[in-house]
Amino acid sequence: MKHGKKYREALKNVDRFQTYTTDQAIELVKKLSFAKFDETVELSMNLNVKKSTTIRDTLVLPHQFKSEKKILVFAKGDKAEEARKAGAAYVGDDDLVEKIRGGWLDFDVAVATPDMMKDVGKLGPILGRRGLMPNPKTQTVTFDVTAAINELKKGRVEFRSDKTGVVHLAVGKVSMEPAQLKENISAVIGEVERKRPSDTKGEFVKTIAVSSTMGPGIKIARDGE
Repeated sequence: MKHGKKYREALKNVDRFQTYTTDQAIELVKKLSFAKFDETVELSMNLNVKKSTTIRDTLVLPHQFKSEKKILVFAKGDKAEEARKAGAAYVGDDDLVEKIRGGWLDFDVAVATPDMMKDVGKLGPILGRRGLMPNPKTQTVTFDVTAAINELKKGRVEFRSDKTGVVHLAVGKVSMEPAQLKENISAVIGEVERKRPSDTKGEFVKTIAVSSTMGPGIKIARDGE
């Protein structure tokens, strides 16, 4: 992969063989950001897991940086009314299933009550490809729709390791205060580390790196603050 001149210039300021404290890494990310837009700060964690193992969970970051999500809720009766009162952008049952089948996807996250999953499951080929399928593991299949909506409005995010054992997650914007970025980074690292499988031998987290959207990756020391 070829990189542009600005990226190559930024890379000169990073020692690929050195690990930095979180504070140093954040300072470098902010310093080396060169795009004209407010770049996203991204965290990558390379984990020591079996190919058959997926590390997955959700958390609410201490400091939010994204606009409020459009939440869709599949529910009937009292639960549908509860979802409306909680502030869901769209609430429905069969009508929403048919609308999505027709190609409509103007929402950011979907929640469903368990009794709706028989019908919602038919949307798997559409929602699954886009990461929009409600799932009990991410607390988006639940009868407690108020709690789910409130958490999502606060900015609850999902992390999930890919096939190579890497968790990649946006943790902020370059324009944020260093202390806010550090708290978000620490929150993600802490949550991922808590998901360590019991059969993992040796180190669970192999490497951690942080970068801006356009900038180079900067390795963070495992025990560095």
